[in-house]
Amino acid sequence: MSKKIYDNRELSWLKFNERVLEEAEDKTVPLLERLMFATIFQTNLDEFFMVRVGSIFDQMIVDKEYKENKTKMTSQQQLDAIFKRVREIEPQKDEAYNNIMQKLCKYGIEQVKFENTTDKEKEFLEQYFKKEIRPLIVPLVLDKRNPFPFLANKEIYAVVHLEGKSSTKLGIIPVDSSFERMIPLGNNGLRFMLIEDLILHFAPGVFKNYKTIDKVLIRVTRNADITVEEALFDQEVDFRDVMEELVKKRKKLAPVRIQLSNKFSQISLDYLCKKLNLSPEQIFYANAPLDITFSYKFAELCNNETLRFNKLTPQKPTCVALTRPMITQIKARDMLLSYPYESIKPFIRLLNEAATDKNVVSIKITLYRLAKNSQVIEALVNAAENGKQVLVLVELRARFDEENNIGWSKRLQRAGCTVIYGPQDLKVHSKLLLITRKMNDKVEYITQIGTGNYNEKTAALYTDFSLMTANTQIGIEANRVFEALSTGTLVEQSENLLVAPLCLQNRVLEMIDEEIRYAQAGKPAYIGLKLNSLTDKIIIDRLVSASQAGVKVDLLIRGICCLIAGVKDYTENITVTSIVGRFLEHSRIYVFGTENRQKLYISSADFMTRNTLRRVEVAVPILDCKIRNRIWTMFKIMLKDNVKSRVQMPDGKYIRRIVNESCKLLNSQEYFFEEAIKKAEMKEARANKRRAVASKRIQKTETL
Repeated sequence: MSKKIYDNRELSWLKFNERVLEEAEDKTVPLLERLMFATIFQTNLDEFFMVRVGSIFDQMIVDKEYKENKTKMTSQQQLDAIFKRVREIEPQKDEAYNNIMQKLCKYGIEQVKFENTTDKEKEFLEQYFKKEIRPLIVPLVLDKRNPFPFLANKEIYAVVHLEGKSSTKLGIIPVDSSFERMIPLGNNGLRFMLIEDLILHFAPGVFKNYKTIDKVLIRVTRNADITVEEALFDQEVDFRDVMEELVKKRKKLAPVRIQLSNKFSQISLDYLCKKLNLSPEQIFYANAPLDITFSYKFAELCNNETLRFNKLTPQKPTCVALTRPMITQIKARDMLLSYPYESIKPFIRLLNEAATDKNVVSIKITLYRLAKNSQVIEALVNAAENGKQVLVLVELRARFDEENNIGWSKRLQRAGCTVIYGPQDLKVHSKLLLITRKMNDKVEYITQIGTGNYNEKTAALYTDFSLMTANTQIGIEANRVFEALSTGTLVEQSENLLVAPLCLQNRVLEMIDEEIRYAQAGKPAYIGLKLNSLTDKIIIDRLVSASQAGVKVDLLIRGICCLIAGVKDYTENITVTSIVGRFLEHSRIYVFGTENRQKLYISSADFMTRNTLRRVEVAVPILDCKIRNRIWTMFKIMLKDNVKSRVQMPDGKYIRRIVNESCKLLNSQEYFFEEAIKKAEMKEARANKRRAVASKRIQKTETL
């Protein structure tokens, strides 16, 4: 195709992170929340370098001529473009951080440098360094006797260019992560100095036998793109042991970036880059702290409500009766929970009921990411201890959650659960629960399928759907998924569920083709997709064909989108909208067909090749008309968001919607929360009214 209708995956991701940064710059967002967005921007970028940049470097080792399949950029071209763009946007983050901190001063939140402290504070800091820090640091002068040390991933080091009697040398002081980052100077810790700034200030005194020429703080980011190679699989070796070794190995992978707090003497910088095998393009300078994750601490220290978003509590779902068992209610009708607007508690209730229900024979579940104090784990342990058959697939390859999941797998195993790890070459990313009951010699299924993890914490922060159904056919197909997972095979065919990697992408393509046929016949045709990311070229090309045939395509894509919308003769019938707001948009919705013949699914799968072809994912059709209409209504409202949405232009850039003075502002996330609160209040009011009527009847009876 001659026109530019593809965007590079990595550059598209950087555009997404820019949208996160825009929230840090948005004056309508409370100050501490703006600081959180700046921090998220940083942590996102850290992970991007660790995973994506790391993988591109790995690809170059394998094949320098390799070109990615959409924009045909080589690995080197991608790296060049990434480094150039990051060098442009990182100063924006620094400026945003400094502007926010300046504004926070009037609320008593103040980060200070040593030279800006009072005489009394200086005296305190000198004593603090002498007594609390100096005995614990391990300074090192690099020479022939002291080789260059290993610099840990994302840790901060004070580096000093030293001049001795005969030569110049380098001194390094690790800023141990066990140190408290914020040294309190007053106002309940809200006036503070960072530990690395204090160490750097006194570093010359640590190397007192040398003259200090220059000093700087550095932070190295290492490649973390480590995969489980087939060669590691040995029937005699436990997969969990393999993963424990791989997690250790990840910490020692090659550096991909170095950050410096300011300019540094060229001779020392050249030495650092040589030892770390880094090019000048991989050097980045910061005008803000190298790591601003300490800002999360402000949530504990500061109780000024004007600096935070209004507290919003997930509501009791109106579809759930508190007085009836969850299983009974689900058998009566399908139920949908919408996080974070509605609480995850009914789902936890379901698990706890299943753990003690005498008719429950087995519980099967796939686990990807879990909360720190997981109620889900406790329910599964309880079920196993009550004699239920509990099968738990724990995905040990959930990136950066490997250690947690290894720990959980051990806990479950000790409790008597059967723990499995899934197919050898595929991650299991599905969110699937199957409860099997036996009533009067008849087998019953309660199936839960969601878009988000079984994580109580993220259920209050991420937008997700959770469907609970007693549909027998869906239960049978869910059981087939678990049978395949436990036997190391794959689901090759299913009628209702879309199950990757063998029967999701092909079914999606078939439904796109169906809409193309409707359009070619001159009939209304429609496709709506809500995803985190769109990178699958086969699906992208089919969506382009749909647009060319006249199918209207609405894409709600939070993050990466490798398709460029609005390009004449190619994608002019496609819109791409990204919502970045208070809550992380995480739900996946697939809509095919106009309202009178609509097929609607919720899913764990984005349309990335890794999801469609290299993971086990599950999408479920919404068969209940009421629930389907609810999700469809939410989808349409999100498309109308004119506060937190950005719209992709034909040049690939994202802009905020232009809002006229006459236009009513619509923040879809706020709308859904207000709606959930209103429904919960109305339900409570009706319940109070019923209780009042019942009370009057009792009083009347007693009087008689």
